[in-house]
This record gives sequence, C-alpha cells and structure tokens, in this order.
Amino acid sequence: MHQQPLVSIEQLRVTFTGEHETVTAVKDISLSVAPGEMLAIVGESGSGKSVTALSIMQLIQAPGKIAGGKIVFNGDGHTNRDLLSLSPGDVRAYRGNDVGMIFQEPMTSLNPLYTCGFQVMEAIRVHKKVSQEEAKQQTIALFSQVKLPDPQNIWKRYPHELSGGQKQRVMIAMAISCNPKLLIADEPTTALDVTVQKSILALLKELQTSLGMSIIFITHDLGVVADMADRVVVMYKGSIVEEGAVKQVFDNPQHPYTKGLLACRPPLEHKLLRLPVIRDFMEVNADGSLEAKQTDIKALQEALILPPAVKSARIALLQSSAPILEVQHLHKWFPTRTNVFGKVQAYFKAVNDLSFDVKTGETLGLVGESGCGKTTLSRTLLRLTEPTAGDILYKGKSITGFSTSELRDFRKHMQLIFQDPYSSLNPRMTIGEAILEPMHVHGLHSNDTQRKEKVYELLEKVNLLPSHYNRYPHEFSGGQRQRIVIARALALEPEFIICDESVSALDVSIQAQVLNLLMQLREEYNFTYIFISHDLSVVHFMSDRMMVMNKGQIEEMGAADAIYQNPQSPYTQQLIAAIPGKALHQ
Repeated sequence: MHQQPLVSIEQLRVTFTGEHETVTAVKDISLSVAPGEMLAIVGESGSGKSVTALSIMQLIQAPGKIAGGKIVFNGDGHTNRDLLSLSPGDVRAYRGNDVGMIFQEPMTSLNPLYTCGFQVMEAIRVHKKVSQEEAKQQTIALFSQVKLPDPQNIWKRYPHELSGGQKQRVMIAMAISCNPKLLIADEPTTALDVTVQKSILALLKELQTSLGMSIIFITHDLGVVADMADRVVVMYKGSIVEEGAVKQVFDNPQHPYTKGLLACRPPLEHKLLRLPVIRDFMEVNADGSLEAKQTDIKALQEALILPPAVKSARIALLQSSAPILEVQHLHKWFPTRTNVFGKVQAYFKAVNDLSFDVKTGETLGLVGESGCGKTTLSRTLLRLTEPTAGDILYKGKSITGFSTSELRDFRKHMQLIFQDPYSSLNPRMTIGEAILEPMHVHGLHSNDTQRKEKVYELLEKVNLLPSHYNRYPHEFSGGQRQRIVIARALALEPEFIICDESVSALDVSIQAQVLNLLMQLREEYNFTYIFISHDLSVVHFMSDRMMVMNKGQIEEMGAADAIYQNPQSPYTQQLIAAIPGKALHQ
C-alpha cells in the first residue's frame, strides 16, 4: 500500500515585491516528504531553499508573500489539512507542535538576555499545559537527550557562554521539545568545524530514528547530503531541476547544474590544476534560459589532474626558494585571571611556542578547529595583535621591533583577506572607493585618476565589471563581496596574503570560483599565501605544505599530500575522518 506523505507542497509560489519589480523566489514547486524520511534540499544561495522552508513554517515576512499553492499536512488526526488556510492562532499551535525548525545561526536565534534553559522552558510552556518545574525537568532531560555536557549547569548558562556546537544543540532541543512530526534543519552546521559538524549530524540522525521524525535538511554541502539523506531535491533559481534517491542522483546526475555542484568540490585523492565550475556544465543565456554542455564529470576531473612533472617542478622550485617569513618561538597569551593586586594568575595560551617558515611563492595551509589559535596567529604575524614573546622575520628582518611608520610600510607588503567580507567593507563607501582608499593612504600612483584606472583593472582581474565601481556592498552577493575584498588586498601590490577562512561562508560553486581565482593570482604574481581554513579538502587543494594546529601548538606539518594521505597525529586523523561525503570522492 502506498504510504501517504507527511507533508506535500503543491505548486508553491513565493514572491517579493520591491519598488520597481516583483521577484518570484519560488516558482510553482511541488515536493513531498514521507513519514520518517530525510529529504535534502540543495542549491546555491538564492535558489529558494530557505524560502521554501519558511513557507512551511509560514514565516515569510513582507515584502515577501506566498502567492499561490498548497502545503498539505497529514499529522496527528489532521489529514489533508492545508497549512496555508489556517487562522493565525492555529498556525502558532502547529508551529512547534507539529513542525519544528533549526535555524542556520543559533546565536541570532537565541535571546542573549535569557539563560538557555529558560528559553527552552518557555517554548515548552507555550505549547504544553505544564508547570514551571515540570517544564524545567523536561528541558534538562532534552539537554541530556541532545548530549549537552552537564545539562543542569547548561540550563543556567547564557548563549554567549556556550560554544557554537553547544548553542546548536540547545536549538535542536528547543525544536524537538514538543515531539514534532517534521523537523526542518536550515543549514544547521554551515558555520561549525568539521568535527563538531560530524557530531551534530550524527545527533540529528539518531533523533530522527528514536523519535520517528521526518526531516527536511537544507544545505549547499553535497558531502553532508551523501551521508545523511534518503532523497534529494536540487533547486536552481526558484525551481526544482532534479530530484530522486541520493545514490541515484549522485551516481547518475541528469541536470547540468547538479553535475556542476557535484564536480566543483575539491577532490580528496588528487590535486587539480583548477576546480571545475558550473560554467563547465552549462551557460546561462541573456534571457535567463540554460544551455547545457555535454560535459562528463569524470573526464573533466581527469583532464584537470595536476601532472606529476608540474608537481615535481613546483616542489623543486620551492625547495630552492628562500623563506619570506620565519617565525621563531612565537607566543601570544591572554590573561584570564588576576589577583586583587592586578597580578596575572592564569593565561589562555592562544599561540604557544610556534616556530615555522614560509618560502617565497609558497602556499602554507593552516588547519584546525575554532579556538586552536589560527586567527590569533594571523593577527600576530601582521602585528595587529602584539606577540607575548618570540620573533617574526620578514625577508630576514625582525618586525617585532618595528616603529608605527615602519609597520605601516610593512603592511603594504602583507595583506589580510578576512572571513566575513561584508563586515570588513564600509557600507557607506562604494566598492570603488573602498578599493581606492588603501592606494590613497599609502601614496600609490600619482593621482586619483590613475588610482581609479587601477581600480577598474583590479575589478576586471577578479571577474567583476568596471561599472560596479559606484555600487555599495549590500548590492552584491557573498561571492562578489569576497572578490571585492580580494581586489582591495591586491590594490597595494602585496607579496604575501593571509586568507583567514575567506571561503568558508560561500556556496560550494562560488567557493570553487574564488579558489580558482586565488590560484590564478598566485601563478600570475608569485604571491605567497597562508591559507587558513577548518575545511581540510579546501586546504589540501590550495596548499603546498600544511600545518595542523591544536590548542595553540603545531600538531604536525609537512607536504599537503603526505599529511592528507598519511596523517601521523591522532588529531589530524580525527579531522580527516570527519570530512563529510567520503563516498562522493571514491
């Protein structure tokens, strides 16, 4: 007998009306989720994934609106109930009771003014007629169920006192507090380290089985889909372009967009000259129609494998190069406790006795979990944070004793590309002004007319248009903003660039374009990079050598291939084992 779906979306259309036009974000899509099934919805930012999820929860806010369709729910005794026809009171009742949701960013979903326990307890009391004490006991039991350490203690803690993974577990506890039949997880692990991500995904899978829930899992990470889901729906620009069982879609993708998504993740078993991109599989015409290319994923990846002769020549070149940066016994400690006289009693050792060098033209990959000291190290190398002890030599010259004016001159040569391009761009400056400003500050080129010409050249270099000069940061996508930040770093013609998690927030297809751009710029300008990430597959693709950090110290260091293929440290082995979607790379 055919099982009735738990939820069916029929011809859903969602529009957003602006001053000059109405944009259709979801275009008459239909899909269903069976009881106990995990359905993954994948696609890039702007594909309509989250808008579809918010429609089920009826959380679309103005200027958006559900312009057509049905969302039919078959929960406890409520067969064929169209959620879109419910009264506001009924909507609030089913939201939480029948359908729970885990949002992408737990810090913005939790109220900083209340303890985590109080917030989950309040969610329970909204939907269940229980006393405060009973709700408290249920909350502590939920914290235990989602494997939070010391649930009694976590109950009293505020969101800022928990790690990212712990906050996400609190959100999961809140989402399952009323035993919903359907759980919607919207990019629940995007911002998490690979090992924390693995534990959260394992928890969701376990809860799905033990509670008999259906899950809609929204992500742009196909590796996670391969490990987690039963079926997958691929969305592109508001439409469903492909759907089916995960194995069937991944082994034999039909749509060129699906092929592109599968191909553009860095492979683990070998290095490529460049990463495949969506454009290798399809072109978008001026009228918005798609033109498929008959590209075979395997054939393309094989054609792009880095030839052994090229690899050997690069290794030989780097071995003969002089170090551009030498780090000697570097420490950066932060005081954590003082006595009544102000004397420091304890330190947090963010960087603890690090020694390494970076050759001219080399890319050194720096990998480790949040809190391992990666970002503190990058800031200390630029003396944005003063070292506690040790020395940093740039081209044989110690920079630890540099005066303010010497430092300013030195920073022309060594630039930092930040993790979040939006927060590192001034929203009141056009992107042209943002790129021109550092050239003006350092007196590069004769006048602003020449500097403006240089900005146009840099915009084209990072695949943007000169006409973008007068636009503001909010008018660009995440991938475009990352290109703007790269153009600004290039404006001072540096020799050394530190990329601090500069692609971690990007969709896999946009990430591939930015990584290819960074590789192309390295070849063109002989840049030296320190490339920081918690994503081992990305670091492996980018790097000549890899340095693994853990608790402020170097776990191991060596050729990127050697460390990936034969990790010596148990910590590195754990990081590699946690990479999602191993089956995708076989």
